[in-house]
Amino acid sequence: MTFQALLVEKAGDGAVTASIQELDDSRLPDGDVTVAVEYSTLNYKDGLCINGKGGLVRTFPHVPGVDFAGTVETSDDPRYRPGDRVVLTGWRVGEVWWGGYATRARVKADWLVPLPETLSTRQAMAIGTAGLTSMLSVIALEKAGVSPLKGEVLVTGAAGGVGSVGVALLAKLGYSVAAVTGRPETAGYLKSLGAETIVERAELAEANSRPLESERWAGAIDAVGGDMLARVLKQMKYDGAVAAVGLAAGAGVPSFTVIPFLLRGVSLLGIDSVMRPYDQRVDAWSRIAADLPMDVLEAMVVERRLSDLPELADQILEGKVKGRVVIDVNA
Repeated sequence: MTFQALLVEKAGDGAVTASIQELDDSRLPDGDVTVAVEYSTLNYKDGLCINGKGGLVRTFPHVPGVDFAGTVETSDDPRYRPGDRVVLTGWRVGEVWWGGYATRARVKADWLVPLPETLSTRQAMAIGTAGLTSMLSVIALEKAGVSPLKGEVLVTGAAGGVGSVGVALLAKLGYSVAAVTGRPETAGYLKSLGAETIVERAELAEANSRPLESERWAGAIDAVGGDMLARVLKQMKYDGAVAAVGLAAGAGVPSFTVIPFLLRGVSLLGIDSVMRPYDQRVDAWSRIAADLPMDVLEAMVVERRLSDLPELADQILEGKVKGRVVIDVNA
């Protein structure tokens, strides 16, 4: 048997290329469960992997795709049977392990999660790693005591995948949401997701030396990092919390002190979705199925094919992708 995949290869001169190829099943990695992949999606890490950047892919040839949803074909694990619908995010699949940009994948059973009955495989990938990360962020903010009664919640990088789902989730849960974007043309889109206030990126992008600024936000989901995270932390209300999920503007937090933590009791919550334990993943997917309005989700989605991925990889690295891109691997 064969399957179709986006195969990334590295030449002797170091040049990295990506092309659609027909591969024999014998090339699939070892694993407990073989899945007929139906949909994958596009993440920032996928852009890096397709272009051979960031050092994420160490072994070539390689099939990227950090998440996928589909139906079990064969299983050596009693938890899964042929016909079961499953979703996979994280565990460095698509980086170290062959991933979801293929019509078939073979993985360890521990990495899979049963798909909630109310979600289709397409919806699962409209949500994807980005949506799961958003839900984990919302859960973390709730546990930190951030409630709709405490004031506005800020979402940075709001037009991206994590940000878009974060805005929609928070709005559905009754929060007043402020969305940060550097693309004015996305304001209407963000308001359609539930944002009440649009904040220009320039308002938060510039560093300053002040240890604190006026209290403004009860909570925040930050996908940007860098100087913006520093500014957000300085503007948090007393006992506020920030869920840190990304570093689009850099891994450092310049011009920052511990003063917001000491004088305002601010919490900085690290959100990891890659190695998240199974039970927490199941809980998060259950919450997504219950709390994310599917009509709003659909408004975020653009559907593309495997052959579109090289171009999409460049676009996401350049910050030109809005919302959620779902990849129909069988198209």
